[in-house]
Amino acid sequence: MTLLSETKLILNKNKISLIPKRGQNFLINQEILNKIIEASNLKSSDIILEVGPGLGILTKELAKKVKKVIAVEIDKKLVSVLKNELKKFKNVEIIQEDILQFSIFNFQFSNYKIVANLPYNITSRVIKNFLENENSPKEMILMVQKEVAERITARQGKMSILGVACQFFADCEIVLLVDKNNFFPIPKVDSAIIKLKMKKEKGKTNNDKFFKIVKAGFSRKRKKLKSNLLKTLKIDKIKIDNVFEKIGLKENTRAQELSVQDWKSLTILLNNCV
Repeated sequence: MTLLSETKLILNKNKISLIPKRGQNFLINQEILNKIIEASNLKSSDIILEVGPGLGILTKELAKKVKKVIAVEIDKKLVSVLKNELKKFKNVEIIQEDILQFSIFNFQFSNYKIVANLPYNITSRVIKNFLENENSPKEMILMVQKEVAERITARQGKMSILGVACQFFADCEIVLLVDKNNFFPIPKVDSAIIKLKMKKEKGKTNNDKFFKIVKAGFSRKRKKLKSNLLKTLKIDKIKIDNVFEKIGLKENTRAQELSVQDWKSLTILLNNCV
């Protein structure tokens, strides 16, 4: 049975009506499913947190290879389906909860991985929540919207706050681009599998000050970086001029042109001003 046939069978059998606003689009290509598993580099000792398991097709493949899978699903009807579809897997725990409200502070596991086909309407918020958490995963292997994947892995000249944040906390790469026709129902956009591997050492950068400066730098998209920093942070112009000279930034530099290391340097040099 193909994944498409299996998906339709489960939906029809359980009389499930999909909710578009929850981004319920199910992967129906076995080769791409295998690629997610391969990229996850699973070990028998692994603890996996899966976000939005849907019908449990990825969950089954994960459960065959790891110690435990914690699957967090918001949809009550899908939770019922999951409990039935996964009843033979004793290493799967299903939690009905909004992942944005999920209390990672009470999560009893550390050194875990997140593997998920993320609902696209909450992708950035989910990634941000886990990156910034003290109990962050060691890796995240995620199916996300292609545009978001490109922002996360962007280089100087095309950086965004999301890209800076992800690359501050993790080494980020696109594993595979995925055409929209590999999902049911077919979404409006193409997707990508990305891998975020958490950095063990982020240096001595003050996170709060770092992101305060980054947000100030990106505060007005069409303005130059120096102008944004002056207006938002209320820093003396002479101080900003000196900092730009030390780092080697030009007068007309814009926020998207900086690397994560440039932002770290700014944070160090502006430490007493923010």
